[in-house]
Amino acid sequence: MYASRTGCRQPATYAGRVRGSEQWERAVWEGYARAHQIRADALTSAHRERRVQGRAHPVADFLFVYYNHSPAKLRRWHPGPGVRLLDAADSPQAGWRHYRTLEDGTVEFDVDSFVEQRGSTVRFVRDLLDATLSRPPFTGCFGLHEWAMVYRLDQDEVRHDRWPLRLGSEGTDQVVEAHQIRCSHFDAFRFFTPEAVSRNTIAPTRDTQLTFEQPGCLHAGMDVYKWCFKLAPAVPGDLTLDAFELAAEIRTLDMQASPYDLTDLGLEPIRIETPEGKRQYAEAQRGLTGRANALRRRLLEICEMLDREPSRKPR
Repeated sequence: MYASRTGCRQPATYAGRVRGSEQWERAVWEGYARAHQIRADALTSAHRERRVQGRAHPVADFLFVYYNHSPAKLRRWHPGPGVRLLDAADSPQAGWRHYRTLEDGTVEFDVDSFVEQRGSTVRFVRDLLDATLSRPPFTGCFGLHEWAMVYRLDQDEVRHDRWPLRLGSEGTDQVVEAHQIRCSHFDAFRFFTPEAVSRNTIAPTRDTQLTFEQPGCLHAGMDVYKWCFKLAPAVPGDLTLDAFELAAEIRTLDMQASPYDLTDLGLEPIRIETPEGKRQYAEAQRGLTGRANALRRRLLEICEMLDREPSRKPR
């Protein structure tokens, strides 16, 4: 559904950087920028083609529609903090917000300007990532949030009404009623039908996100991508694309385990209403959780480079 990663990559570890500690010759940073654009274009080509043709995809379009981050923005390459681009006065970055051009034509990300305006966001993301990483993953949800979003709805009332429910409306409701639902992610929980809300064992809110977010949650894993672009241009381009790729894989698993029948799209269902389906889902979930945590650690390094104010996470 999404093309595999291509092109050269920036270093994945940022902990050793200090402001201006790395200086990249023009050939180096231009190479990174070109590779980023090629990779971004490959990842978004199918979506861009569908948009021209006026077609929609219930799985793949989610990362652009729900997250509202366009292919053009994803294509923008950022080096991240602690890097100076030599001979870059005519570069696109020189004209972008939160960059500054030095007298010798060197361009760098302006940490002070960014933190002055976006410091609260940096600290929130840092605390959220830190809190999430501190908890063990819960892998017993089995993707039931998607089922709770259509509970007690008729086929013509569900979000993806062009795609049939595998078990029909009555069969879908029976699955919800036969399971205990424990959704910890507010941005999934808020889409539960009114009849499903009371079936969740907890009631997450926006204010309790730092308390409930846990690394096994697929939606929290997808949100690593959201935090990357929310902190642009502070986040290096390769990290943002890595997070996008992971989010795309998570979204696919999410919808394979959903109540919708998407076999016409080439997506075989993961039948979480069965013991084998539960095992299949939990195994895939554990693999994606490990990858999401690795990205969280990389993004946390960036947040800690940007701002050193004390943590506000719950103790």
